[in-house]
Amino acid sequence: MARLFGIEIPGDKQIGVGITYLYGIGDSLSKKILTEAAVSPATRAKDLSEEQLAKIREIVEKNHVVLEGELRRVVAQNIRRLKDIGSYRGWRHKKNLPVRGQRTRTNARTKRGKKITVGGSGGKKALQKT
Repeated sequence: MARLFGIEIPGDKQIGVGITYLYGIGDSLSKKILTEAAVSPATRAKDLSEEQLAKIREIVEKNHVVLEGELRRVVAQNIRRLKDIGSYRGWRHKKNLPVRGQRTRTNARTKRGKKITVGGSGGKKALQKT
């Protein structure tokens, strides 16, 4: 198993996919990193040499903020700043609503939570003879 910045990359994964296990690195960024390091994205993580791992580690440290706690802290500070200045996006973060313009009349279940039914008992009651 390859290990980068305290994260285990499974040995049977291709390194192009394996690098995306790091917070802050997606598909496109992993391709850029691997081309700069001259490593084939199809190479399995267990087949990488120590020199190749060192080269990948060096490129990520030098050019990108991805160290697990560091990037999460930067994102949290940005959100806290938006809340403090009272911007629209900060207000949406406070209310736990979608921030980037999505509709909320329908959908948005992930952000808003479980559906709460409002109103009657679920249907019309049958008429009874008196």
